[in-house]
Amino acid sequence: MQKLNTIELIALVLVIIGGLNWGLVGFFSFDLVATIFGATMITKVIYDLVGLSALYVAYAFFMGKE
Repeated sequence: MQKLNTIELIALVLVIIGGLNWGLVGFFSFDLVATIFGATMITKVIYDLVGLSALYVAYAFFMGKE
């Protein structure tokens, strides 16, 4: 397993958080991020960061990092 740099590690953690949150929404109709932060700008920023992280992880996966 190759060592991840800081950006890759942050992106991976955010993608995992996003995936777990979507699992909670799908199975239990419970949005943990919105529950913790409410309907605030912070929640939107977290969703934005998760989305950008997913794009980064997908790009890194399909482009193959040497």
